[in-house]
Amino acid sequence: MDMNTFRGLMTAVLILLFLGIVVWAWSSKRKPDFDEAAMLPLEDEEQEIGTGGLAK
Repeated sequence: MDMNTFRGLMTAVLILLFLGIVVWAWSSKRKPDFDEAAMLPLEDEEQEIGTGGLAK
């Protein structure tokens, strides 16, 4: 196998990997997890009091 064939195969593999990640990220099964993670910075600080965090 020459170097150009190898580079072409690697390009194809990386494109498929990229597309797989895009499909995974935009999957409707993942939406609840991503919605929950998106709200983490906005959670009330009162929840941190019980875990030893400091409330303002």
